Amino acid sequence: MSFASIRIVTDDLDGLVAFYEQVTGQQAERPAPVFAQFSGPGANLAIASTATVAMLDGALTPATNRSVLIEFEVADVDGEFAELQPESEDVVLEPTTMPWGNRSAMVRDPDGNVVNLFSKPTTN
Repeated sequence: MSFASIRIVTDDLDGLVAFYEQVTGQQAERPAPVFAQFSGPGANLAIASTATVAMLDGALTPATNRSVLIEFEVADVDGEFAELQPESEDVVLEPTTMPWGNRSAMVRDPDGNVVNLFSKPTTN
């Protein structure tokens, strides 16, 4: 078995795609109007319209996640956070050095999912 992706189901496909294009610095792959994907080392992030899961009879509800972090390792947490220019209500955690040494900033995407931008501590 190989890991394929994490998929976010949304009613705002274009809004989420624009947000993650800004976060990742890459254009989403758009193989269909109701689906987008970001591919990279380590994982794939897929974003799909609710139309893609209509047959699942409400098993997935957009904008209701309260238990999953979407994480991106970045070189400069403070710089990435500043570039995003999040609204204050979307900031979960300002750039902070965590007790275990990681530098981290957390923001909400347009659907309210928490996104962690982090860097590992440098070793000398």
